[in-house]
Amino acid sequence: MEQKIHQGRNVKRFREMLGIKQEALAYDLGEDWNQKKISMLEQKDVIEDNILRQISNALKIPVEAFENFDEEQAVNVIANTFGNNGIGYQRNDNPTFNPIEQVLKMHEEKIALYERMLKEKDEMMARLEKLISK
Repeated sequence: MEQKIHQGRNVKRFREMLGIKQEALAYDLGEDWNQKKISMLEQKDVIEDNILRQISNALKIPVEAFENFDEEQAVNVIANTFGNNGIGYQRNDNPTFNPIEQVLKMHEEKIALYERMLKEKDEMMARLEKLISK
């Protein structure tokens, strides 16, 4: 069974998410609007296209949001996406490398480089001593 989108409820949801009171929306829509008329509008299943466009302009939300937003589908997506082992869940219990091993490897490479430098220094000193003693 296909669930119908309740456009009035969507207007109310988006208005509340934006923190806008019914009176403020009525003021933005013009002189023939008041809080009671907004309340009645938010109870309608289907809202006329021209009124939806006016609300869209006032709230700066695309008309399609009021026409297509389905709370049940949104909750389903969120429930299946965020949580244990979901797409949005970024915990990695099995990293492919051990950071401590990486640090130890870098430390060992640094020591090896230092030892090579000391060896080269000793060889250079030995050559200099030979040149001086001649």
